[in-house]
Amino acid sequence: MTVTPTVHDLVAIGRVGVDLYPLQHNVTLDEVHTFEKFLGGSAANVTVAAARHGRHAAIVSATAADAFGRFVHRELLQLGVDDAYVQTITDGPPTPVTFCEFFPPDHFPRWFYRYPTAPDLLITPESLPLQAIRDARVYWSNLTGLSQEPSRAAHVAAREERGRAPLTVLDLDYLSVFWRDRDHSAGAARDEARTQALEALRHATVAVGNLEECELVTGESDPRQAARALLTAGVDLAVVTLGSRGVLAMTPDEVVGVDAFPVTVVNALGAGDAFGGALIHGLLAGWDLERTLHFATVAGALVARRRACSTAMPTTAEVQALLSDVEVADGAI
Repeated sequence: MTVTPTVHDLVAIGRVGVDLYPLQHNVTLDEVHTFEKFLGGSAANVTVAAARHGRHAAIVSATAADAFGRFVHRELLQLGVDDAYVQTITDGPPTPVTFCEFFPPDHFPRWFYRYPTAPDLLITPESLPLQAIRDARVYWSNLTGLSQEPSRAAHVAAREERGRAPLTVLDLDYLSVFWRDRDHSAGAARDEARTQALEALRHATVAVGNLEECELVTGESDPRQAARALLTAGVDLAVVTLGSRGVLAMTPDEVVGVDAFPVTVVNALGAGDAFGGALIHGLLAGWDLERTLHFATVAGALVARRRACSTAMPTTAEVQALLSDVEVADGAI
């Protein structure tokens, strides 16, 4: 009997780990008494967010053969994400942890314990599930995976296998700490990240990033100019998130702006990943761009008012309920 390979709605490649978040706000880490642990990592969060909307999501990544690695696998499965492509590396660095501080509404410093590297940066071209990447309805990668070898080579092999298929997404997820080392100044690290991003954009059809990340890649600080530059770099859809100012999206044929949804922020760190998972859901559903952006913006807002990231990702029903409340309040229905 021939077994038909599973075609995923989403295959994402990138970071997984453990978030250790404080249970006290407005104090520095040295004053925190208690923490709670959650599944973490941007790629993991995006897959969880998509799974909450009923999407069949898988992640390509790696952990160590340690307790936190077992936790990552267990949480992925419990949160509805296929962990079949998450390798266990037995002779490498430990599964990474991330600490943060909560100073709402807009200050959430993070410390990444991923030195000198992390298992998810040790994936190789030979270890990739190439058919799953090629066949996925959405393929999501981010800039961090291009910061080190052998992960960079794996990402290049994945995009060569994928080609420029529809809904090939590059998340311009730039964190300087992942690019700087003893051989890179801050300027050299930014230049290297920009070079890698521009090459990856040639193979992507969708780019997503906040304004600072888009400026890093394009040199443009104006959202419209940055979006236009991303289109010129090769994508068909550029999405520029603007925090409290909302989001701007541009295709060759339209420009759509959506205001931010007002929310009392508890932790803003997972909002972008919730936005990404909801964006995927809207694009796969064939919604128009404005509806998709409204949905994704509300999904991000829901997570921003919660403590966690991965386990805080909203369901479709939660997002729709909040959207309906807003429509009623505005007299739209």
